[in-house]
Formats: sequence, C-alpha cells, structure tokens
Amino acid sequence: MHISEGVLSAPVLVAGALLASGGVAAGLKKMDYDRIPEVAVLSSAFFVASLIHVPVGPSSVHLVLNGLLGVLLGWMAFPAIVVALVLHAVLFQFGGLTTLGVNTVIMAAPGVTAYYIFNRPVRRGGRMGALAGFGAGATGTALGGILVAAALLSTGEGFVGMARLVLAAHLPVMVIEGIVTGFCVTFLKKVKPEVLEVGK
Repeated sequence: MHISEGVLSAPVLVAGALLASGGVAAGLKKMDYDRIPEVAVLSSAFFVASLIHVPVGPSSVHLVLNGLLGVLLGWMAFPAIVVALVLHAVLFQFGGLTTLGVNTVIMAAPGVTAYYIFNRPVRRGGRMGALAGFGAGATGTALGGILVAAALLSTGEGFVGMARLVLAAHLPVMVIEGIVTGFCVTFLKKVKPEVLEVGK
C-alpha cells in the first residue's frame, strides 16, 4: 500500500501529513512506558510483513497487519506504523519521505477503525474472538485500499483506472490478512491475554 513519491498532488500530501501528525500525537499521548516494548515488537512485525510486496502501479500489494496492530494498540498504531514507514523509506526506498504522512494515514487509520469495531469482541476470545480478528484484518486491508484509491482520485481523474486496480488487487489480501489476524488474536488470547486489554 505504499504510494511512491512524485505521484500525489501537494494538497493531498499536506492533508496526509497533518492527519498523520495528529494521529501520531494521539498515539504517543496514550502510550505508557510499559507499552513501549510491545509497540516496538508490533512495529517490527509490520516492518517485516510489509517488505514482501508486489508492485501495482504507484502502489504495492503486501501484508500490512494494520488490523492486528489496531486491535492490539489502538491509537498507538500510528507511532508504531510511522516508525516502520520511515525505515522503509530510508533503507529500501519503499514509499518515500514526502508521502510519509499519506502512507501513515492509509495504514494506521484503518487499524484504529478496526480497534473501535473489533477490540471488544476480540477480548472475549473463542470463536467470536477469532471471527472478530478475521474482521479486523480484513477491514484494515479493505479500508487501506479504499484510502489509497481516494488519495489517487484526489490527485486527478487520470488515476481512476489505477484506483480500481488497487482495490481489486487488495481483495485476496483481505482474506489472507483476516486469517492471519484471526489466528494471532486466538493465539494471544490463550498465551498472553493481557495484550488484548488495550481498550479496557
């Protein structure tokens, strides 16, 4: 879901930077010192998962895990994701520094949305928790794809075809993300349930 540099218009880049700054500030405000190691581990998981990607025009398709980060971290997903994206841009030239704000919003905002929708049922565990985990993973990817398409469409009508391609390419990723996230929350509920209590 990385959008490359030189694609988006200046107003879209500025709006993304402002929204991302607000999200990161909110996440840092909610972050306790004892949660920093957990945020770092999940940021690393996001970093590694996003390295394996298939280019699709000015974007790419890859595992994001933003739904997982969302249900586990809430607003803290913003700082976790922005750190990983900075490393992606600097070390591997994925995305870029000018698109950092937009890419952060594209990946973190759906995670926060998944938190508000699915965190409570995920904490219940069992079959309901697994289904909620699947929903969180699929929702995070779906909303991320929609935000990529919206960013492209906001830049110009010439990106209509690319926006459709990005949405279509993320359909199979939604299913994979849902399965991975459902498995992860089920496993965490059994071995370390306190990790799921971010919203309690």
